[in-house]
Amino acid sequence: MENMSVDARAGAGPSRIPVELEAFFAIAEKWRLTTDEQIKLLGSPGRSTFFKWKKDGGAVPPDTTERISQILGIWKSLTILFTNEARGCDWIRHSNDYFDGVSALDVMLTGGVVDLYKVRWYLDAQRGG
Repeated sequence: MENMSVDARAGAGPSRIPVELEAFFAIAEKWRLTTDEQIKLLGSPGRSTFFKWKKDGGAVPPDTTERISQILGIWKSLTILFTNEARGCDWIRHSNDYFDGVSALDVMLTGGVVDLYKVRWYLDAQRGG
């Protein structure tokens, strides 16, 4: 029998950027993140590394992959909780009593992977997941 597996990126063109970075940059655009905010969320790679990833892709260290995984989980929870994408995108910038009056983005920008987990755990609990 002929191999019938489907390559999910077959129609996506010649992008060399790893899919996890493509997803991150798409979310960053929707969240209107600055370059510095993106760099911080990715674990503070050097600026030249960041711009190389954005333009040409490249190897992503495990820490950065974990960070992106948490951000994708946050994105998923927001799309479940808010049927209007713009409201979910705005939510990350609004103050939140659970986070002592700072925004979820402020918590995420503290810099540690655990800070991304805090936001994800909160959202997962809100959606019952």
